[in-house]
Amino acid sequence: MIFEHAPTVIGHRGFGSGDLTPPGAEVPVAENTLPSMLAAVEAGLSWIEIDVTRTADDDLVLRHDPTTSDGDYVVDLPATASGLPRLTDVFDALPPDVAVDVDVKTVLEDAVDAPSRRTGALLLPVLKREAERRRLLVTSFDPALLAFLRDGLPGVPLGLLTWLRFPLWHAVPAAAGLGLDAVGVHTGSCGIDHPDTRLRPLEHCVDVAHKAGLETVVWCPSAEKAPDYAAAGFDAMVVNDVPGVLAAL
Repeated sequence: MIFEHAPTVIGHRGFGSGDLTPPGAEVPVAENTLPSMLAAVEAGLSWIEIDVTRTADDDLVLRHDPTTSDGDYVVDLPATASGLPRLTDVFDALPPDVAVDVDVKTVLEDAVDAPSRRTGALLLPVLKREAERRRLLVTSFDPALLAFLRDGLPGVPLGLLTWLRFPLWHAVPAAAGLGLDAVGVHTGSCGIDHPDTRLRPLEHCVDVAHKAGLETVVWCPSAEKAPDYAAAGFDAMVVNDVPGVLAAL
């Protein structure tokens, strides 16, 4: 079991996607930064989600987009020049009772670089160390990365993420076939918010996932609709409005 209770609320990129101001704070906190992580913990969360990608000098940093705010590709910059938080520094600063959903953003260069330089190979020793002191979930849109980590990280749960034209009802059998532990879907790709009424009811998809041994995660539900996703049976929600969703549930 990945999550101790359902639905577990996970802070999206820390306190939320975008520069948000936590209650009681005077200034916003930027996503995928340590202040954002600590703000989520202060709000009462035991789980946070972070985005991880690699740099030109084979370091791992926190960033969702492939480019920096200046438009430079992260994979073309050394970590120090990127201005982004290093993954190991963030892990070291977080209390060990904070669980982390590591959303891995692989890069195009992983297709041609030497195996030792690919994102999964760089991430593997970091996650092995971290798994000894905190709970982890590793998620990605990249099934090749997840298959690599599955073989190198026994006991660490892995989840396949889905989006739009590869939605939940396709990802459930794919994740089960890969021997993964979870499947994640964006609200825009599943039943409650999806306009196509010919699709299976969301509750049915979640039930099939559970029967296949997969825990289910939805990301970006609004506070208003969070109870609907809870009623559909999701095990966890990755949210932007941390206070709002906690209040709604």
